[in-house]
Amino acid sequence: MDEILLETETKMQEAIKTMERRFTNVRAGRANPAILDSVMVVYYGTETPLKQLATISVPEARQLVIKPFDKSSLGAIEKGIFEANIGLTPNNNGESIILNIPALTEETRREYVKQVKGIAEDCKIGLRNIRQDANNDIKRLEQATDDDKKGLSEDVQDLINEYNKKVDELLQAKENELMQV
Repeated sequence: MDEILLETETKMQEAIKTMERRFTNVRAGRANPAILDSVMVVYYGTETPLKQLATISVPEARQLVIKPFDKSSLGAIEKGIFEANIGLTPNNNGESIILNIPALTEETRREYVKQVKGIAEDCKIGLRNIRQDANNDIKRLEQATDDDKKGLSEDVQDLINEYNKKVDELLQAKENELMQV
């Protein structure tokens, strides 16, 4: 029975980590190398993550500099950034690629807040599915009494309440970060 609770908590922790990873892809108006995590570059015929082909630095609050290990890959990196559709225009200076992060307008900030709320709702749906799976596993326990099953279901409910609270806290923090001018 403890196994079900442990497995449920592990799955819930993974759901939170996934949400946090998705949150890092939502821009907050300042340079964050994590927004390039999804960029894939065709390098010698193979799709390769950008971070394996170059160093990414943040020289200023609103600027990312991508310095490739192999200068011949500059064009491919530039193309990969365009195709990733992350809303940034790469500037190639022959040595590196510079990405200037534009200041966010009020409208853009609100759009990002909507996006973040959607990510948080996806996480909550995932948590509810995890709870449902755990409750189904509890119902299938043959050696447990009805009282044990009820107690275990209440423990699972306590877990989901705790993780929903974490989702709300992380959402609030991200909203505050996005709306900060």
